Amino acid sequence: MKRLILICLTAVSVALSSCATQTNDLPPCCRPVTTKTKYTDKSVFQLDSVWTSDAGRKVNLGVLRGRPQVVAMFFASCQFTCPITVSDMKNIEAALPKNLRTNVGFTLISFDSKRDTPAALKAYRAKRELSSESWTLLHGEPDDVRELAALFGLIYKQDSNGDFAHSNLITVLNAEGEIVFQQPGINLPPDEIVETLKRLTASKS
Repeated sequence: MKRLILICLTAVSVALSSCATQTNDLPPCCRPVTTKTKYTDKSVFQLDSVWTSDAGRKVNLGVLRGRPQVVAMFFASCQFTCPITVSDMKNIEAALPKNLRTNVGFTLISFDSKRDTPAALKAYRAKRELSSESWTLLHGEPDDVRELAALFGLIYKQDSNGDFAHSNLITVLNAEGEIVFQQPGINLPPDEIVETLKRLTASKS
């Protein structure tokens, strides 16, 4: 009888381990809301806000944990600086050595809670050809967006047309969600961020 119980417990343990592995293998856009995890005092992953990915999944920022992230806040209908910021991020991705590209994530978080629905973000992903393996696009509620923007030190304001005036900022997080580098501006060379990412991935390995 004891042997039977031991076998059953072992089987349950293996099944749970298998489920956890499968969840971790999913790209961040498709992982479910995670249970509470301990983060460092400086980690933005501490926020308990719930976001919706363009895949329609409810996620915490903690799903990004495990690899450095290049993060920008934007809105999909922006016709001016946002497309340039996304292009700058794609240039950073292209400038990374091939063996490091899968070890770095790229995240876009929308200011526009009303118009940038998960479906709109999904269309934006397709339009800009952003891979689901490396890129995460998130929609959030207005209060959660404001809270995250404040942590990044990013300023934005909605105008009467529903568009946004905002500062332009690319933020690099380490694998634990701590801000390690920020680059203000647009149309800048990727070199400094690439070197930062190389250091972060080297220290991880």
